[in-house]
Amino acid sequence: QVQLVESGGGLVQAGGSLRLSCAASGRTFSRYAMGWFRQAPGKEREFVAAISGSGGMTYYLDSVKGRFTISRDNAKNTVYLQLNSLKPEDTAVYYCAGRNTGVASTTTRYDYWGQGTQVTVSS
Repeated sequence: QVQLVESGGGLVQAGGSLRLSCAASGRTFSRYAMGWFRQAPGKEREFVAAISGSGGMTYYLDSVKGRFTISRDNAKNTVYLQLNSLKPEDTAVYYCAGRNTGVASTTTRYDYWGQGTQVTVSS
């Protein structure tokens, strides 16, 4: 019922930046906590960042803390992930996810998933 569509991925050099967007369908976007995950080839899906429904609380993977910023614009039904100071190790498919609660989760207990957007960071 809730559909998520990511965009904004691409190829950048190390040290560069990207802003990922996730557009959500629905009429009550602010009720859903949102998260970003990533998956690199041969690796498990990994939590990256999460944000509460109101945007008041955020959580980050330690390795991206200080470099990535999650935010949301509930009026636009969109969640963002700003990726700065990118490293080759950040290369992965990035997925946004939503859950039927305003409480953010750092686990994979989300109810809705987007199709992913590729982020590639060259050295």
